[in-house]
Amino acid sequence: MIRPVTELYRTLGYTFKDVTLLELALTHRSCGKRNNERLEYLGDSILNFVIANALFHKFPEAKEGEMSRLRAKLVKGETLAVIGREWGLGDYLRLGSGELKSGGYRRDSILADAVEAIIGSIHEDVGFDEAASFVLAHFEKRLDELDLQTSIKDSKTRLQEFLQSRRKPLPEYQLDKVEGDAHDQTFFISCNVALLSTPTKGVGSSRRQAEQEAAKAALKALDVK
Repeated sequence: MIRPVTELYRTLGYTFKDVTLLELALTHRSCGKRNNERLEYLGDSILNFVIANALFHKFPEAKEGEMSRLRAKLVKGETLAVIGREWGLGDYLRLGSGELKSGGYRRDSILADAVEAIIGSIHEDVGFDEAASFVLAHFEKRLDELDLQTSIKDSKTRLQEFLQSRRKPLPEYQLDKVEGDAHDQTFFISCNVALLSTPTKGVGSSRRQAEQEAAKAALKALDVK
C-alpha cells in the first residue's frame, strides 16, 4: 500500500502548497501519460546548476575539468538513488503494475528520477530560490566532504586515456572467478593491456572495484604517474 505523500514533508524539510505536484513527482511513466518526466527534466537542470554554482564558489582555484568531475560525482544516478533511499521514496512511488511486480520501487534509475522530479516540483510550487535552498540543504554534507583530490580520475579512466594517447587498443577486463556467498562475494579480475606481456590482477568486493584494482596495477606496471 502506498503511503500518503504528506508523510514525506518532515523528511524533505518542505511542505508543499500544492500537494499534487509532489504526487506527480512520485508518479512513474509506467502509470500513464501523467507522470514525472517533465518535472524530472526540470529538476535535473536545477540540480546541475545549483551544484555547479556551489562548487564554483567552494573551490575558487579549481580548473573546469576538476569542477566537472566533482559535479558528476554528486549528481550521478547512483548518488541520487542513495538519497532517494535515505528519503524512503520507495514507499511513496506510483508505479504501473509491471514495475511493481519487477521491484521498480528499489530500482536506482526510478529513485534517482524521483529525486530530480521532487526538486522540479518544489520549483513549480514556489520558485527557483526555494528549490536551490532545498538542493543545498540535502547536499550540504556531501559538498562539505569534497576536496579537489576527489576529482582525480579513477584508475580505469587514467589507463584508458594513457593507452588512447599512444594509439594502443583499450584494456580488456576478464572475470576470472567469483568466490563467496551471494551477499558476500569476492571478484577476481584480469586486465589485459597491449603494452604489458602479462595480465595484471585485481580483487574486490564488486566487479567494478576489482577492475579498478587491476587497472591500478597496470598503471603501476606501465610506470604511469
